[in-house]
Amino acid sequence: MEKTLAIIKPDAVSAGNIGKIIERIEGQGMSVLAMKMLHLDSKKAEGFYYVHKGKPFFNTLIDFMTSGPVVVLVLSGQSAVTSWRKLMGSTNPANADAGTIRKDFASSIEKNAVHGSDSPESASYEIGYFFAASEICVIDKQIVDKSGSK
Repeated sequence: MEKTLAIIKPDAVSAGNIGKIIERIEGQGMSVLAMKMLHLDSKKAEGFYYVHKGKPFFNTLIDFMTSGPVVVLVLSGQSAVTSWRKLMGSTNPANADAGTIRKDFASSIEKNAVHGSDSPESASYEIGYFFAASEICVIDKQIVDKSGSK
């Protein structure tokens, strides 16, 4: 199973959409292996988004990502990177397909509700940026039978 990083951004957290987004993730057959809420400081946000340093939107991105709490998650599933990116939708919610997270929860290209790794290599780096290996759990889906009981 492939892993990817997901971030529920400050706009979606403040709007109360954490549970709705996680429900969609699990509805697509992906598992949440790790999750934590944190408030990024400038240093942590700048380190994470270092690839965008020097771009015109960098400072506003950092301001946004430090404006409130985020939820970072490690997701697992078949082609998790591609599956998560498809579920997120286009970066610009105006161009996102109906039923995607960004179409339903984002308000603008800047405040677009979620982040996702763009490749397995990026996912590996990004997961390590936020999580120690000991914080990532293994989910045994055989524990719960089809009726939902143990």
